[in-house]
Amino acid sequence: MDGFDYAARIERAQRALAAADKVIIGGGAGLSSAAGLEYGGSRFEKLFSPWIERYGIPDMYAGGFYPYATEEERWGYWARHILANRFEEPPLPLYAELLRLVEEKDFFVITTNVESQFEKTGFPARGIFEVQGNYGLIQCAKGCHDTLYHDEELVRMMAARTDGDLCIPSELVPACPVCGGPMEVHVRKDAFFVEDDTWHEASERYAAFVRSCAGTRTVLLELGVGFNTPGIIRYPFENIAYRNPENVTLIRLNRNHPSGADENRDRTVAFTEDMTRVIGDLREGAERP
Repeated sequence: MDGFDYAARIERAQRALAAADKVIIGGGAGLSSAAGLEYGGSRFEKLFSPWIERYGIPDMYAGGFYPYATEEERWGYWARHILANRFEEPPLPLYAELLRLVEEKDFFVITTNVESQFEKTGFPARGIFEVQGNYGLIQCAKGCHDTLYHDEELVRMMAARTDGDLCIPSELVPACPVCGGPMEVHVRKDAFFVEDDTWHEASERYAAFVRSCAGTRTVLLELGVGFNTPGIIRYPFENIAYRNPENVTLIRLNRNHPSGADENRDRTVAFTEDMTRVIGDLREGAERP
């Protein structure tokens, strides 16, 4: 993190954004957390108190990996989790502020988040690459074929019929239509994650956008990206900045991990301050005549 005070860092980031021909947005878990999609704390306790009491799970993330005894129990949890984070949450204000910040620019989004807040907020779907999946889809647990299935209607039925033992009815447990085995939420957590044609097309559009940034003034706007999967956004952003010292500015918003490669110190503007405050202050500068 550079040594400038907050106002100076805001001004520097505003200048970079104003001059940018291209903006690549990298959204991580910290962005959704800052927007209000907390997977722990009071929100978790309010939504999942029966699961906390029964299984002792400490947060929603851990709940997804709990060794439930039956598929009925597992989908009882996942139905509540998917509804809470994918379908019941409206577009969140921080994402809307972010869209207003960049909407006049040529931009693309790469994200490890799976709640689809970017698309729900109005970011163009063709300009989003959801690398790690989407809670709105399910797949064969063993990836026996590469078709993905929309799950909203199913998980709403599951949630409505979850009983006092936190189980869904057996007839609602999804089975793979090809191999007959169990189904899984479309999130990358093992070697069977399905990368279908839509995923590959988004990957190719993202790669093409990155190539189009060559020789242009580009801002890498990295939001809440830590070290869980740094090889997807954080390290590639550092590499882009390193290879294009004259044209690229990396703007990193990260409360816990603001520091990056020493080689990129002079082309990085880092913020540990509240993300809503920073995005709002950057917007103020963008709106000044």
